[in-house]
Amino acid sequence: MGLALAVSGSPAAAQRAEIASPASALTAAQRTCVQQLTMDLPTSVRIGQLIWVGMYADNPRAVDPYLRTYRPGGVVLLGGFHNGVSVTASATAHAATFADSRVKMAIAADQEGGYVQQVQGSGFSTIPSAYYQGSHYSTATIQRLTASWAAQLRAAGVNVNLAPVADTVNKDFMPYNRPIGYYLRNYDYAPDRVSADVSAAVAGMHAGGIAATIKHFPGLGRITNNTDTSDTGITDTATSATSHYLNPFKAGIAAGGDFVMISNAKYSLIDAKRHAAFSPTIITGLLRGQLGYQGVVISDDIGNAVAVQTISPGDRAVRFINSGGDIILTANASDVPTMISAIRSARATNPNFKARLDAAVLRILTLKTQRGMTSCS
Repeated sequence: MGLALAVSGSPAAAQRAEIASPASALTAAQRTCVQQLTMDLPTSVRIGQLIWVGMYADNPRAVDPYLRTYRPGGVVLLGGFHNGVSVTASATAHAATFADSRVKMAIAADQEGGYVQQVQGSGFSTIPSAYYQGSHYSTATIQRLTASWAAQLRAAGVNVNLAPVADTVNKDFMPYNRPIGYYLRNYDYAPDRVSADVSAAVAGMHAGGIAATIKHFPGLGRITNNTDTSDTGITDTATSATSHYLNPFKAGIAAGGDFVMISNAKYSLIDAKRHAAFSPTIITGLLRGQLGYQGVVISDDIGNAVAVQTISPGDRAVRFINSGGDIILTANASDVPTMISAIRSARATNPNFKARLDAAVLRILTLKTQRGMTSCS
């Protein structure tokens, strides 16, 4: 997610999915399970799979009414869970009780390292920033250490890491790039080296039993302001559909990244009119078409992010799904009823939207089945 939601300070051996066709990685029994779930799950549970909602450290159970009523498919730990493994595990276990018995809840956290380490305390290592890792560690070391950090998350009930960061920031621009470079969230300033480190991080997360998220497509390394906190300075005028800055995302996808997170920035050389999260040109055309990624696409926060506030919450949800996205992440639980209502309305009135929604649910259930997060009779 964006830094405003994940920052913990201030600056001074899972299956590999076949990316082009995720369902091809399923066993016959798993394919049968996915088919059964798509037929048998209630509409409320199917639509709920499209939503992940923020759960805050200061009052984790405040989100309970939304989990009980709307059955979201996941929660994201926010606000700094800094009291160690056991306290975090208690909170995640409670949240997981609201899931349908056949489809487990995704429990996600931003655990990049450095300024962005959402889960800390007893039982968790202090993780250095991605830039430190890229500067000081070999890819083999990054993979080994990431596996141990992933195992710590798993012990706390977390099954998805919203990392690694595949953004590249030019070295001389790092101090001016507020989303990534300023906080040393990039592994390096050369795309080929970022690619190698991202691939190693994905392999490490899988070895530790955690799903990996490649973010923030198609890159936040050429803007000045953070989309969480600003709606200006968020237009990238350099990245094109053939840019070498896309290479780390390709590498993360090829390594078996489970999710690709879409940024909330704008890209004038790709789609000048729309934020990436609401751009079929970027999600369906570039990511799914040109890059061949057919896995699960998740938004960055589109609940509290300042960059998208001129669009109503319901429209954000519908536009994201219409653009080819799958999972809507909102840090603001109070947006969930409006988003669910808008999705239901569009599903009932627009056959094309219903087809996109059904495709999104199928991708999510396929991934959850691959990760051992579903059960069938």
